[in-house]
Amino acid sequence: MGPGNETAVAEFILEGFSGLDQRLQQFLSLLLLLTYLTTVTGNTVIIFLMCVDHRLQTPMYFFISNLAFLEIWFTSSTTITLLVILSSGRRPISLSSCFAQCYFYSALGYTEFSLLVVMSFDRYVAICQPLHYAAVMRQQLCTHLVVAAWVLGFTLSRYHLVLLSKLTFCGPNKIHHFFCDSSPLFTLSCSDTSLLWKADPILILFPLLGSLCLILVSYMGIFHCILHMPAASGRKKAFATCSSHLTALAIVYGCCIVLYARPTEEVSLETNRIVVLLNNVLYPFLNPFIYSLRNKTVKLALKEAIGRAKVRLFPQS
Repeated sequence: MGPGNETAVAEFILEGFSGLDQRLQQFLSLLLLLTYLTTVTGNTVIIFLMCVDHRLQTPMYFFISNLAFLEIWFTSSTTITLLVILSSGRRPISLSSCFAQCYFYSALGYTEFSLLVVMSFDRYVAICQPLHYAAVMRQQLCTHLVVAAWVLGFTLSRYHLVLLSKLTFCGPNKIHHFFCDSSPLFTLSCSDTSLLWKADPILILFPLLGSLCLILVSYMGIFHCILHMPAASGRKKAFATCSSHLTALAIVYGCCIVLYARPTEEVSLETNRIVVLLNNVLYPFLNPFIYSLRNKTVKLALKEAIGRAKVRLFPQS
C-alpha cells in the first residue's frame, strides 16, 4: 500500500496491555472471552428470532437485527486480536493486515453511525406519523436504507487507506495498542504526520457530528410529538419506545466524542485504549439487552423458541 522501497518495517508488534501483571492479564483474558462469547451469542439470538418469528418481522426489528449483525463483526475485528495478545503475549501483524484492520474497524464504525440515523428516522415515523408508518416504512425502503448505510460506511472509510498509504515506517515497530488504529500508526511513522494529525480527527468528526445532528433533528421532532400527546399513557409508551435507542446513542457517541472532540494527538494512547475497549466490548455486549432481550415481545418469542427446541430434543414418548 505504501511505497515499498521506502518502508523498512515489514510488520508491527501489537503490545496490548503489556504493562499489566501476568495474572491480571490472564483474568482479563478470561473475562474478555466470556464477554465476547455472550456478545456473539446474544446478537445471534436476536438475528435468529427476527428471522423465524413473524411478530418481529417489522421495520424496527429489521434494523435492530442488522445492527446486531454489525456488532458481531465490529467486536470481532478487535477482540479476537486482544484475546490472542493476552493469552500468548505480543502479536506480530503484517503491514497490509494492519492497514486492513484499521480500514474495517473504521468502516464498521461509520456503518453503525448510519444505522443509528436510520433507526432514529424509523422511530420518528412510528411516533409522529403512526397512521402512515406502514405506507412509509415499506420493506423495499427499509432494505434500501440498510444497504445505503453499509455502502456509505465502507466508502467513507476509504480515506483511512489514503492516509495510511502516504506513511513510511523505518523505525520502531511496537504498537502500544491492542489493534491497528490510526493514532499509534501516525506516532510510529517516520513521515511528516503533522497534517495527518489535523486531517484525521476532522474526517472522523464530519460523519460523527453529521450523523449526530440528523439524530438530534429526529428526536426534536419526536419529543415535540410526545409532549403534545393528550394521554399520559401514550407519552409513557412513546418514551419507553425511544429509551433503548437513546441508551445506545449515549454509549456510542459518548465514547467517540471523548476520543475525537479534541485533536487526536492530544489524546493519550492509554486513554485511547481504555475508551476503545469500552466501545468495542461493552456496547456490543449490552446491545442485545438494550434493544431486545428486555422487550416483552422478544422475550415471548425467545421462550417459545426454547420450548420448540426442547420438544424436538426431548419428544414425549
